[in-house]
Amino acid sequence: MNTNPKADWFFNKDDKWQEEVNKLRVIALDCGLNEELKWGCPCYTLKKDNIVLIHVFKEYCALLFFKGALLNDADGILVQQTENVQSARQMRFTGLMEIVDKEVTIKAYIHEAIEVEKAGLKVEMKKTTEFAMAEEFKYKLDHIPALKTAFEALTPGRQRGYLLYFAAAKQAKTREARIEKYIPQILDGKGLED
Repeated sequence: MNTNPKADWFFNKDDKWQEEVNKLRVIALDCGLNEELKWGCPCYTLKKDNIVLIHVFKEYCALLFFKGALLNDADGILVQQTENVQSARQMRFTGLMEIVDKEVTIKAYIHEAIEVEKAGLKVEMKKTTEFAMAEEFKYKLDHIPALKTAFEALTPGRQRGYLLYFAAAKQAKTREARIEKYIPQILDGKGLED
């Protein structure tokens, strides 16, 4: 079992979920995966390919399966965080005994995720054009050629980020304000988080 010193701080914090995440660490390492630190979380990989990640939330801790949408999920325990998450699925836990009781199942899911990765399977992602576009943004793109050109030059991920963010606002006024705020950033070729 090879722990990664870079990830130790995550497991040594005085946190609500420490016993649980330490148990999940042992389980992931028992499955023959390498431990890395990515996005501030322990990530378990096979030949540099992400298999599963441990993360914590206020109400639960979880294993995030990067290609969870491709897993059989015979027990129906994988959760899609939001409707916009296409590939990843979570296995959530609210206590140490739950993890201990499900250890065999957890390992079976991890081993299936490893086999999915070894087989080179890929999740069929929705194309950017399949995402809803706020009418207010469509109007801007139709009337500002430079904005349309700049938006189309963005990476698909950045495009999706904007489309989801603009469409998430319930009121037209809010959508318009968001669009106005980010026009300069789009024109500069930047994403929401840049």
